[in-house]
Amino acid sequence: MAPESSSADEYPLPAFYFKVSFAATSDSEDTSFQEVSGIGSEMETEDLAEGGENRFSHRLPKSIKHPKLVLKRGIATMDSALVMWCKDVLEGAFINPIEPMEVEVSLMNEEGEPTRVWSFINAFPVNWDVEGFNSTKNEIAIEKIELSYSYFDRVV
Repeated sequence: MAPESSSADEYPLPAFYFKVSFAATSDSEDTSFQEVSGIGSEMETEDLAEGGENRFSHRLPKSIKHPKLVLKRGIATMDSALVMWCKDVLEGAFINPIEPMEVEVSLMNEEGEPTRVWSFINAFPVNWDVEGFNSTKNEIAIEKIELSYSYFDRVV
């Protein structure tokens, strides 16, 4: 008889139960999102042609780049800490310095415990927009927040 595996070891993990935490907002309503995307890394390369050898070129590693972390949710109230942070950064005319913060995205199991956690370091908003309105559809108005960050670590 095979031993039972814990839910943290189950594969594949469902992608619908997740949590987003901001250093400044902890577990407030600001952490509820409909969708999270942009978790990834890509290595940029540079092609270098070898002198005298025309059949191929060497592909050398150059740098690592990360896509923006994209968060989507229903439009929040103006007193939301996340909305105020986005307003300060994107509508503040650089009067005050940008205050980056750590953002964690956790994939949860059925008990509400994190099974995978990604920590985004020095994140700050670079785009904040509202998706289009359509009078022929009965949908929630969605705001999209894009965050740039220095790097991320998979913690768990």
